[in-house]
Amino acid sequence: MNPSSFSYIAPMSLDEAFEFLSSHEDEAKILAGGQSLIPLLKLRLTSIPYIVDISGIDGMNYIRESQSDLRIGSLTTIADLEDSDLIHGKYQIISDAASGIADPLVRNRGTIGGNITHGDPSNDIPAVMLAMGASFILASNRSERKVNAENFFLDTFTTAIEYGEILTEIVIPKAVKRSGGCYIKNKKAAGDFSVAAIAVYLNLRANGTVEKAGIGLTSVGPKPSRALKTEKYLKDRKIDDAVAKEAAAITVTECEPSSDFYGTAEFKKKVLEKITAEAILVAAERSEEN
Repeated sequence: MNPSSFSYIAPMSLDEAFEFLSSHEDEAKILAGGQSLIPLLKLRLTSIPYIVDISGIDGMNYIRESQSDLRIGSLTTIADLEDSDLIHGKYQIISDAASGIADPLVRNRGTIGGNITHGDPSNDIPAVMLAMGASFILASNRSERKVNAENFFLDTFTTAIEYGEILTEIVIPKAVKRSGGCYIKNKKAAGDFSVAAIAVYLNLRANGTVEKAGIGLTSVGPKPSRALKTEKYLKDRKIDDAVAKEAAAITVTECEPSSDFYGTAEFKKKVLEKITAEAILVAAERSEEN
């Protein structure tokens, strides 16, 4: 199916993009890599008078680690994340998620910013951002503001980003010693959306107990969400099989899956419980190694 007709705008700078957005309120949609928006247009699930393609703007594709944080430009592609030695070596949870998204063609075009701002509860990167305590820099011609991932995802396909704003940078706390994470995605077929997926990020003390835990959920609710009760349960505990299983049982009580093409709600809960226990054990093992 072909999309409805629209005008295509390709600004070469953020200022140019902001100027166009400010003069076409509610009539324009940002396109980065097109991983999420193009399928919606082709299926005619949405139609927009103006598409503003920001993929040609320089300086928004980077991965930088400083003394305090990891900063990723919003136009960094999923393939760039997958191929980064820094991400693969120190932030395996991001590498896990990136490598499981769709296929190489999509990963070469899709961006981390687009994956986040689309607000799809089935997208993989949002849960990872929630687990890692990330923040997002939202810029417009009026101002710049920083929004925590926890406050960003409001509802299905609805985020805190306001019209005229563009996500320019993702800020993630720097990986410290004895920290690590894991993202596990259960899917029906290669390249598919998940039946359920789980992001687990742990900071361990020298004695092996959990100092801090972050748990993000994918495809088991109306929006990407944190499993706060599970995070609280894990704190101060030493991870073993029994703790991982108990934590997974708690996680199931914090999700709200609906029955659809990918399975019944009960099936999704069973899948989530299994992969959560696995992810907690892998995250703990990686934390011990880092």
